[in-house]
Amino acid sequence: MRSSSYFAMPTRALMPARALLVLALTAVAVPTAHAAETHTPAQSAAPALAAKPYMGWSSWSMQSSKYPGLNPDGDYSYLTEANVLKQTDALAAKLKKYGYEYVNIDAGWWMDKTWKSGFDQYGRQKPDPVRFPSGMKAVADRIHAKGLKAGIYLPAGLEKGAYGDGRTPIWNAEGCTTADIVYDDLRTTNGWDSAYKLDFAKPCTSKYIDSQAQLIADWGYDFLKLDGVGPGSGKSGDQYDNVADVAAWHRATAATGRPIHLELSWSLDIGHAADWKKYSQGWRVDTDVECYCNTLVSWENSVDDRWDDTPAWTRHAGPGGWNDLDSLDVGNGAMDGLTKAERQSYATLWAIAKSPLYTGDDLTRLDSYGLSLLTNREVIAIDQGPNPPAQPVTPSDPQQVWASKNPDGTYTVALFNLADAPAAVTADFTTLGFTGKASVRDLWNHENLGTYQNKVTQALPAHGSRLFTVTPRGTALTYTGYEAESPTNTLGGNASVADCSACSNGKKVGNLYLGGKLTFNGVMVAKAGTYQVKVSYISGDARSVDVSANGGGATRHKLPATGDWGTVASVYVPVTLKAGANTITFDSGSDGYAPDIDRIDVPKS
Repeated sequence: MRSSSYFAMPTRALMPARALLVLALTAVAVPTAHAAETHTPAQSAAPALAAKPYMGWSSWSMQSSKYPGLNPDGDYSYLTEANVLKQTDALAAKLKKYGYEYVNIDAGWWMDKTWKSGFDQYGRQKPDPVRFPSGMKAVADRIHAKGLKAGIYLPAGLEKGAYGDGRTPIWNAEGCTTADIVYDDLRTTNGWDSAYKLDFAKPCTSKYIDSQAQLIADWGYDFLKLDGVGPGSGKSGDQYDNVADVAAWHRATAATGRPIHLELSWSLDIGHAADWKKYSQGWRVDTDVECYCNTLVSWENSVDDRWDDTPAWTRHAGPGGWNDLDSLDVGNGAMDGLTKAERQSYATLWAIAKSPLYTGDDLTRLDSYGLSLLTNREVIAIDQGPNPPAQPVTPSDPQQVWASKNPDGTYTVALFNLADAPAAVTADFTTLGFTGKASVRDLWNHENLGTYQNKVTQALPAHGSRLFTVTPRGTALTYTGYEAESPTNTLGGNASVADCSACSNGKKVGNLYLGGKLTFNGVMVAKAGTYQVKVSYISGDARSVDVSANGGGATRHKLPATGDWGTVASVYVPVTLKAGANTITFDSGSDGYAPDIDRIDVPKS
């Protein structure tokens, strides 16, 4: 598990020196009077936050990279006031008119270049005077002067360096000190155990969050990334349960009267999706996208993980809160560390998943291809428009199709070849629910491709993609449904019928492991051919299953996770059937676990 921003300890790319630096982290309290001690009342009612995914820039990708020249004064030294303002100017000049508006300052703004932290006399993070000589309010003012919004970063909990032997007073909370807001045993929390866990059963604790929220509001920040949040961030259990922290931040930011978008990081526990949706405007669903290497990212170092990890979260995204896939680093060519095909696929998935679109690239050196990816208005409209997030309509195999039905009756359809060699990928229109003709528009190339019959097939390079709007001109399909628990079916091995409140007819077939099999008998079709069979299933994690018909050879498919064992999802698998009665078998194989099966639906034509 790789960590998120703050301490940057990716297991797949960890450098020993960085590990020592992180483990040796110390903090110094700097008691200094601050202009923000005099607070102003709320100015006006806050507008609705996160009506659509936010767009902008984040400092972390360049901070974390070993790319030559980015961090000349040591790890993470890129983060300075001068560099933030340079990117602010570039964002305003190049991307603002396309909807990019946030300039987000990530971890380290209160740390010197040896990663020592500074705090004010109330235990709140204090900007490092070398990194940010003008202070955080002046930087926010400069960002606002460009018509943009300012974002800032904090970790969950009370940082150890802010504790001050428990005697540090809490702002605007008479009699309260840091000893009064943490557990007596000083248990640690967050993804790096860098902070003491806050005890919200104590009356002083919320006052500390209030003081932090008021400080960043008075500085003029519009966005807060709260990092290391659990359950998630590689940690679980009561010690790392920060739901109460997130709830306190939600309340505290609202109380400032300033609209502040609250974004949570990283690899949030999907079992607490309801909490993240209730208390925040966005949540990171995965590990860091950065490779912590000599580029910003790499395909294998978790860019490609998103195709597996995103589907389970899709149903949780919508106005007011979005699934955050992390930085979109597609604008700098060699510095990104990706091929052109990979850069387009990366941008395609982010757009169709309706992830926030914030790049970590150097905006002063965008190449022409990267600029074209970041400023394609038709693709941005997919991310920002009223259409729902896309989800896989085929299994998580190397060749995949993702789709969503738009309010106007069209479909957003993405084709992906995730294999390491070129391959053709086909979007069969029956997986969209209709048959016959459809007109197809290529969104990346702004080109109407004409009318296609029953399907659209494209030859794609390794890790390549295409993105289409498909407008149906054909006929809606009808299906024949077959329940997994039907007594006419055959169960083998460990397979058994179980109750399932989310399933059709309240039943499913589970325990498909170590040779467990489910065979649907009497599957009728009028004509021989290959049919896209809709498989409704439940699987808390991604699992594979062998699918075969009439005792023939099986094809193994990996079905995406549904997020938990109480949610049904569906994908389409191609099955070749004969005219008349058929059998369709789902077999776990001899060495694995397959999803639980709810039902299948077979097109009538």
